[in-house]
Amino acid sequence: MVVLSLLGLDDQLVDHVEIPPWVIDLGAFRRWMGKDDFPDEGRIDYIKGEVWVDMSKEQVFTHVLVKTRITAGLSELVEANEWGIFLGDGILLSNVDADIAVNSDALFASNDALADRVRILEGKKGGYVELEGSPDMVLEVVSTSSVRKDTERLRRDYWEAGITEYWLVDARKESLIFDILRHTPKGYRTTPKKDGWVKSVVFGKSFRLIQRIDVQGRPKYILEVR
Repeated sequence: MVVLSLLGLDDQLVDHVEIPPWVIDLGAFRRWMGKDDFPDEGRIDYIKGEVWVDMSKEQVFTHVLVKTRITAGLSELVEANEWGIFLGDGILLSNVDADIAVNSDALFASNDALADRVRILEGKKGGYVELEGSPDMVLEVVSTSSVRKDTERLRRDYWEAGITEYWLVDARKESLIFDILRHTPKGYRTTPKKDGWVKSVVFGKSFRLIQRIDVQGRPKYILEVR
């Protein structure tokens, strides 16, 4: 098993993560996640025979706040229209065809998906802890430690998993990047924008993510919908 450590400012913390030698495939990784020795901290994903370990702290204004605003807007939209289930980070997403088990920043599974191609799985200790299959949409907000994983590896793997839309956001620089990548037979294709607006086929609406500065001089984000 190859261990890839994606490190930010917390390099010393990677020593606390020990991958059991029997974790050799997707099934073993999923079993390990249900055991007491699975780490409580950090983001640990399985991607095609590799365990990716990211122990870096999430940045408040370029990561946590961005996904909070997007999640709040989409969650309210989904709930109001009873379209399915929208989940923020914390849920394990696994897909056998793509050979992945990852913790996305958010995901959406429509009622149709839940009836056909998505299962919500119960953990051995009770409660539902994993979503298996192909949801309609996933969100990743890029951080310094996750650039290659989010923009290259997961872009390929989410496509292989048959996920209709991959929402990819990068707020680390002055010019905010907000893309909706749409599933095509040859890979994900970036949906064209007009005046910052981008159409989602999954939600049947157009979205624009705006970055502003609040009265205290801090960044804030607004997800506009029409």
